[in-house]
Amino acid sequence: MAFRTVVPTQCASPCRTRIWGSSLLLPVAASGLLLDRARGPSYRLIHLFHAPPSQRQSTPSTFSYPSCSFSSSLVVNQSPFSVPSSSSFLQNRTFATEADAKSQSQSNMAESKCPAARFMNVGGGGTRNRDWWPEQLRLNILRQHNPASDPLGKDFDYAEAFKSLDYEALKKDITAVMTDSQDWWPADFGHYGGLFIRMAWHSAGTYRVTDGRGGGGQGQQRFAPLNSWPDNVSLDKARRLLWPVKQKYGNKISWADLLLLTGNVALESMGFKTFGFAGGRADTWEADESTYWGGETTWLGNDVRYADGNPGSSSQGVVDSDEKHAHSDIHTRKLEEPLGAAHMGLIYVNPEGPDGNPDPVAAAKDIRTTFGRMAMNDEETVALIAGGHTFGKTHGAAPSDNVGPEPEAAPIENQGFGWVNSHGSGKGPDTITSGLEVTWTRTPTKWSNQYFEYLFKYEWELTKSPAGANQWVAKNAEEVIPHAFDSNKKQLPTMLTTDLSLRFDPEYEKISRRFLENPDQFADAFARAWFKLLHRDLGPKSRYLGPEVPKEDLIWQDPLPAVNHPLVDESDISALKQAVLQAVPDVSKLVATAWASASTFRGSDKRGGANGARIRLTPQKDWKANNPQQLAQVLGALETVQKQFNAQGNGKQISIADLIVLAGSAAVEKAAQDAGHNVSVPFTPGRTDATQEQTDVDSINHLEPFADGFRNYGKSTPRVKAEQYLVDKANLLTLTAPEMTVLVGGLRALNANWDGSSHGVFTSRPGTLTNDFFVNLLDMSTQWKAAGSDDVFEGVDRKTGAKKWTATRADLVFGSQAELRALSEVYASADGAEKFVNDFAAAWTKVMNLDRFDL
Repeated sequence: MAFRTVVPTQCASPCRTRIWGSSLLLPVAASGLLLDRARGPSYRLIHLFHAPPSQRQSTPSTFSYPSCSFSSSLVVNQSPFSVPSSSSFLQNRTFATEADAKSQSQSNMAESKCPAARFMNVGGGGTRNRDWWPEQLRLNILRQHNPASDPLGKDFDYAEAFKSLDYEALKKDITAVMTDSQDWWPADFGHYGGLFIRMAWHSAGTYRVTDGRGGGGQGQQRFAPLNSWPDNVSLDKARRLLWPVKQKYGNKISWADLLLLTGNVALESMGFKTFGFAGGRADTWEADESTYWGGETTWLGNDVRYADGNPGSSSQGVVDSDEKHAHSDIHTRKLEEPLGAAHMGLIYVNPEGPDGNPDPVAAAKDIRTTFGRMAMNDEETVALIAGGHTFGKTHGAAPSDNVGPEPEAAPIENQGFGWVNSHGSGKGPDTITSGLEVTWTRTPTKWSNQYFEYLFKYEWELTKSPAGANQWVAKNAEEVIPHAFDSNKKQLPTMLTTDLSLRFDPEYEKISRRFLENPDQFADAFARAWFKLLHRDLGPKSRYLGPEVPKEDLIWQDPLPAVNHPLVDESDISALKQAVLQAVPDVSKLVATAWASASTFRGSDKRGGANGARIRLTPQKDWKANNPQQLAQVLGALETVQKQFNAQGNGKQISIADLIVLAGSAAVEKAAQDAGHNVSVPFTPGRTDATQEQTDVDSINHLEPFADGFRNYGKSTPRVKAEQYLVDKANLLTLTAPEMTVLVGGLRALNANWDGSSHGVFTSRPGTLTNDFFVNLLDMSTQWKAAGSDDVFEGVDRKTGAKKWTATRADLVFGSQAELRALSEVYASADGAEKFVNDFAAAWTKVMNLDRFDL
């Protein structure tokens, strides 16, 4: 996306704002530009990147607003990509409608106000560092959710508060809300069930298995950007309907839990038997900045996430059952990782079909990809779509240009409400949400198998909603579908393009027909898939709270066996430390093994970690980052120690999971002692060993690191530098910037690189826990230069030119990035050695215990 540097001629300081457009795009002949006429006496220039790099340049232009005149130049990306000449593509990249452009404008340009106004001359305003240096390494995601911003205080224990909750009374109050229709937002069919199911689904459904981020575990639907996503229109109303319940029960129920529990209660209130429910999701109090939602700068854009592959046919028309493979050979676009949605601001896919093309077979490809990113297989996908669409309706009473700005862009008097609708009453029968107007069954407030009955009973004809969106209507059908607000009206059965995917995709069709013929299988599959949807990011079963926790262990929960033996005591721990150091004298190998085991943890979805010792199982034992040959040697030695200890006959046992962590901690203590520091690394037994049968290989593979700067594994990519991967990894490990810093310095001193390389090992005594990494990194007698690779560098003596060290970007960033250098100086100081050792031991212990939810 191009950016325009705007210098108001009547303003005192420069500002920068993103280009936005409206519906009229005028090509400027042979210039590589498009002139975009906006509302009012103003024009904008959009630079196209199809010109070769040698011809790309900043192009000056002049245009005006009613409030001030501007001179501007275009600033373009360094990475070229091809752009088709069609204006439809450009509108897809910018805005489909003028209303969308008005809503998107982050600088009130849609109201013809000077964009410089957004640079407020108060604290927190003005041009930011990121404006000057967009590629600056930012550490903000390591400072999120600070206890200082939590109004409940550091001593508040949500789990204990939840246990004091009158759970059944809460459910009864939620059930009462379902049919208590409010004049300010009337309930469809007299029941809010469909709305609340969508609310819960859209809270949990942002989860993606690739990095574990998203999901409903933090109640993030309350904050930007999720509270203003185009796919979340009207969910602001759903949450307000629940406020009296939240207000009544206060801190005993978090918003994160309440949003999801309400979806469960909605299903039950409409006759569906759910699989269960677990609480335990503590609220956060600010927007999560760690989640990458995509690189597009327009709502519903997808040009960045689908930069590779072919989007498929643009022709419109029904794909009949005898043409199941139509277009499938050319629909090859690839969704970038870690994303789980086909468009910026959508939960999954465009319900009209890929980029609005109503092709059910092509849409099935997008569905399979996006639901797969959410860890759902084909059966779970079919069950979720069909089960969810058994209830409620979509809303498209009129075109979207009747809808006002989203909550984050709405005026202050709206008090957090967005999407104010000027069509008719703006609510009830006049509601506009997706622009689609579909009711799937004749009993939209009761559980049934009618979704599949109608899907296969009728042939379907492409039509338009009142808002102009592509949808489907049953041929030769009777009007049997109820109207949401007029009991005297009936309508024809309707479906979405993505509904028809469940019939016309060959694999989905098999499952759908089985569910049609076996309603009990469908009900069970939906119950299980819905439970998985709501709980995928809650972590292991040990975190589950409440009276409705299912007894059954599910493979996606990464189950662990219970402890069934006495645990080791302090004397045993001391003896085991000596035994492991005798079995593996190289402390570097013990540290590397413990780190490889524990650092699989992801704070995003509470998966991974040392508990279970899955590092000894497929697939972790074969991951490149774990140095399989060295890992096998260390594990073999530790297993020998384990067998000898467990054979003593006193009943006490130690798991391999515990022994891996204990060995790593013993190595840290030994390395500190060798450096002249006595430090005790806390150890708490209680981990157990998972079996291969308890391990879903495909699911666990998502924990494999693409890069782990803590052990100097992985390299930069064209889009992400190695140091950015390091910060991302630190965030998943819930580390602060100081913790990240001290761990990297310590692991380098301990010679714990994944492959045994010397990169970043700035010490003459590797394997000793010293602050040498920081001392030598900041030594001005060393000059650094690239060593034939953007990721590897050589440090040479400034005077002699003699080679002293080698390093990666994950090493040198601690001397180049100002904040990290400041932290490094603390540990490099003359009085920093002891602090370094103590801080390393504390951070190490934190990582080893990240998955010990029992502590």
